[in-house]
Amino acid sequence: MALAVVNQSYSQHIQELSELSSLVKPRMRVIIDNDFGGDPDGLFQLAHHLMSPSVEIKGIVASHLYEQGFGGPGTSEYAKEQAMKVLKLLKLEESIPVYSYENQSMTDAETPLDSDGVQAIITEAMRTDTDLPLYVVCGGSLTNVASAYLLEPKIADKLTLIWIGGPEYNDLATPPPGYTTLEYNLGIDIKAAQVVFNQSDLKLWQVPRDAYRQPIMSDAELLTRVKGKGALGDHLYEVMKNAFGKLSKWNVPVGEVYIYGDNPLVLLTALQSSFEADPSSSFYTLKQAPTINDAGVYEVNLQGRNIRVYQTIDNRLLFEDFYAKLELLDQGEN
Repeated sequence: MALAVVNQSYSQHIQELSELSSLVKPRMRVIIDNDFGGDPDGLFQLAHHLMSPSVEIKGIVASHLYEQGFGGPGTSEYAKEQAMKVLKLLKLEESIPVYSYENQSMTDAETPLDSDGVQAIITEAMRTDTDLPLYVVCGGSLTNVASAYLLEPKIADKLTLIWIGGPEYNDLATPPPGYTTLEYNLGIDIKAAQVVFNQSDLKLWQVPRDAYRQPIMSDAELLTRVKGKGALGDHLYEVMKNAFGKLSKWNVPVGEVYIYGDNPLVLLTALQSSFEADPSSSFYTLKQAPTINDAGVYEVNLQGRNIRVYQTIDNRLLFEDFYAKLELLDQGEN
């Protein structure tokens, strides 16, 4: 009898939460740019963003990475294929455009690489029929936003760029053991990073390596809070299972956790505070944007504009919200 009462109460609670979510309206526009064919955290970020009612996803750019970047082709087209699997599970494949492009990085810091995705960024930024702020969130290279800026510099004061990438700043954090001087995302397209940091006046929120290494999910959490949570949860679990299989084959001892470094893109947009909207539970430092040299290394730039450099990520909010949305989606499917 007590169990029946608990189940009834839980069902009512889920219904109330669903009704509350239906009252949430988008308060920002988001364009997602990520290498979904590489490190699988990008697909978790995509799924989380798509489940978040406070953002209006205006387009998805499937970006390239290194050739054979994570055991796959590393191409934009392959990244698009992986993103489309998530969209189809959420029945959004006809609602949100997904763009691919030629698999190139910029050859110099003056020549943009035009594409449908780049034009989508420009078009959305230059709209005058909406007051919703625009965020372009990048979990890989900066190829597309740099190209958009070179083609139309006026976008600089019409959007906020959030980028997962760049090494630690020496005065803020210590690099991890065995670190590489050239950070992974920055290395995909150094020339694009030079455009954004050295040449542009884009409003930039940066999540460098020391910060994006903080969002960690354990295998136990993956098994109990993602696997079995509907078709989407099972798909994401299989994505991670395959990733662990590849890492095992490459003799990479990852232990029992994985870093979901792209997920702060959701935290810093969809999960901003209710009043005086801002990512108020994560902490940043204002720094002058450094110059990025040809080796992909920071150099002091005393004339650099102020940028946000995030140092501490609210992992409790980030992951608990993700798990809860998966649970609610599963409840809606059953």
